[in-house]
Amino acid sequence: MADGLKTAPKQEECKEDSIIVEEISKHFGKIQALDKVSLRVPEGLVFALLGPNGSGKTTLIRILTTLLIPDGGSARVGGFDIRKNPSSIRPIIGLAGQYPAVDEDLTGKENLEMIGQLYHLGNHKSRSRAGELLVTFELADSGDRRVKTYSGGMRRRLDLAATLVAEPKILFLDEPTTGLDPRSRFGLWDVISKLTKDCHTVFLTTQYLEEADRLADRIAIMESGKIIRTGTPTELKGCYGGETHVKMRLVDPAKTQQAVAVLRDLGKEQIYSVAETGDISLPGDGGSSILADVVRRLDAAGIQLAELGLTQPTLDDVFLAITGHAAENTVEAAPVKK
Repeated sequence: MADGLKTAPKQEECKEDSIIVEEISKHFGKIQALDKVSLRVPEGLVFALLGPNGSGKTTLIRILTTLLIPDGGSARVGGFDIRKNPSSIRPIIGLAGQYPAVDEDLTGKENLEMIGQLYHLGNHKSRSRAGELLVTFELADSGDRRVKTYSGGMRRRLDLAATLVAEPKILFLDEPTTGLDPRSRFGLWDVISKLTKDCHTVFLTTQYLEEADRLADRIAIMESGKIIRTGTPTELKGCYGGETHVKMRLVDPAKTQQAVAVLRDLGKEQIYSVAETGDISLPGDGGSSILADVVRRLDAAGIQLAELGLTQPTLDDVFLAITGHAAENTVEAAPVKK
């Protein structure tokens, strides 16, 4: 597969909102999984809902795909109300969960043909769609093999192909690359990036910042059941400030707060740190000269550097600035009970 490129159609061609969410709330006992979540997803985009495990991403997906009823608020998917018209929503959406839901005892081709039959496409159309999708997902040479012989990446591609048999206008992908090796993940990214042609909409949840940055036209950052920031990847990075940043990692993470104090005036109130790892970031407007200043100050304080460099802002930086902690540390949050 070629490198993934965003191929969303021009916005003037896709003007409607595929998904409208207004103050959706959901509780599981004493746990508030969603707290008045509101968002809009235009047609023809890859929309990424970014957040750690337990932030409420899967709960929102289950509500929008009519698998759960919210406690409050409203939502429309494809123009249909999730409470009043769930039976009208199901035929126009596809859903791929966090783990492949294919029959291991059937071949890849048989799995896709079976899905076609369940959608009442008929024998000819089911076989035709199965053949097309096996080619699209680079599974044609493996179509007659039983799925139990497939690798993890092949199963994920087949699972995604299964969601497209009925050609849904709106596709929900709940952490589609979880557990995949880098090569399989990159390959799946390429497929996802091509799904927005003809005004198809992809609603993607992920805890991988790189995945959201690579695929999404728009991103919403979710934490503890709330949407805390939305925008394009460029807009979100712009919130972080500055074109370049100094990023460093200390040899001894226990000295993180001491290092922050030493560098505070260089950061101009935009210095971020992760005490657990010894990572520190601050604006690098001074170019390479600021690196020498950082080294001098830390050396005078007896603080050793493991890494130091100038970089462009990433979504990791945005997440840290908005939430006060790094994304990779948030995956330890308690999962939402379902």
